Amino acid sequence: MHDVKENNPSSLFYKFASYFTTIKTTHIPFMQQLATDKSNQLSVVKGVFYVFLSVAFFLFCVKLMVASLGGFAGSFQENILSSALDPFIGLFIGLLATAIIQSSSTTSTMVVAMVATGTLTIEEAIPVIMGANVGTTLTSTIVALGFISDKGSFRKAVSAGIIHDFFNILMVLILFPLEYYYGFLSKISVYLQQAIFGDRVIESVGDWKWFFDLGIADSISGLIQNDIVMMILSFVLLFLSIKLLTSVIRKSVIGDSQNKLRKFVFQKPIKSFGWGVLITSAIQSSSVSTSLLVPLVATKKIRLTHAFPFIIGANMGTTLTALIAASFSSETAMSIAIAHLLFNLSGALLFMLFAGARDGMVSFAKKFSNVITRKRVIGLVYVVVTFFLLPFLLISIHKTQIDKTSVSEEKEVLKIDNNK
Repeated sequence: MHDVKENNPSSLFYKFASYFTTIKTTHIPFMQQLATDKSNQLSVVKGVFYVFLSVAFFLFCVKLMVASLGGFAGSFQENILSSALDPFIGLFIGLLATAIIQSSSTTSTMVVAMVATGTLTIEEAIPVIMGANVGTTLTSTIVALGFISDKGSFRKAVSAGIIHDFFNILMVLILFPLEYYYGFLSKISVYLQQAIFGDRVIESVGDWKWFFDLGIADSISGLIQNDIVMMILSFVLLFLSIKLLTSVIRKSVIGDSQNKLRKFVFQKPIKSFGWGVLITSAIQSSSVSTSLLVPLVATKKIRLTHAFPFIIGANMGTTLTALIAASFSSETAMSIAIAHLLFNLSGALLFMLFAGARDGMVSFAKKFSNVITRKRVIGLVYVVVTFFLLPFLLISIHKTQIDKTSVSEEKEVLKIDNNK
């Protein structure tokens, strides 16, 4: 459109953009059209930049929400995890703890550390890991509830949100009995750890996630002394960050290229699965990667059948944190990290190898979303009961029984001492 000199900074920028998009377009069909003129090249770079900023803001808001809980979140999680002696209760402990902090990576990393220090055995830790996989699906379900004002979009959004729930719940229903009665995951993980790593223990090299933790959230939490105000602020910002993130993804990255996007990322189940693994491994949050799909499905950018393999891949990608943490701990910790990987790998093999299983899960999610769309209060009840009320009640009942047992034992000891 305009002649630009070779040494002009904008010309150099466009050259860089042209080089970047030329490389990418050999593998990214939906970017080929974007590379045809300079204005679209600039839009590509701006779009990627906006996505990065919105993801960073989302992660900051999550960190701020955790910081708003102060020491309570960490101590609460550690206390309930340390009481996970009963496998059935451990399952709900992992679910509740992860639903509260919305990070299965955090829960699994803490479990790895507790196994490494001997606080939990592998057999006690595996149910907690299973529960964490279910608890992390809450975010996508909450994002789906944001479309409640539009009946059509709400139905599709709910199906995309709850299919992640159902996928992990089904795998728990399959694998938990096998682990409880036969030690299926624990025995295989220990065997694989010994076969691959032997008795090697790698010394810790520090926290590799320093890039996303600059202490800003903790500083804000320290400035605002009122816990209630801090909590409200963190949840409002988190809600806004989700809205911003979905809006940026929809407008800046996808735009009018939905057909080409489908061909690139979601054309084949194996390709969609691979991108789910890759993206989640990079950002280390299956909550974020799966939540991105909800508005895409809700706005008919992609179909649920194409999104489901991506969700399965996201489950695989989130295991990387625990594997890295275990690599710098001990052989016992590596065993639980491998068990986490095997849990998600089992689901991936079942649903990626058998198309009928995927179709059945998609069909069930659609039917359930139709029920919620007709009676929307069912969606709220489902979230509250599944992720909070049921786990909290079972854990409370279990702890009450333990306390009563402890009191009875103390009375028996005192009685014996008095008789002496």
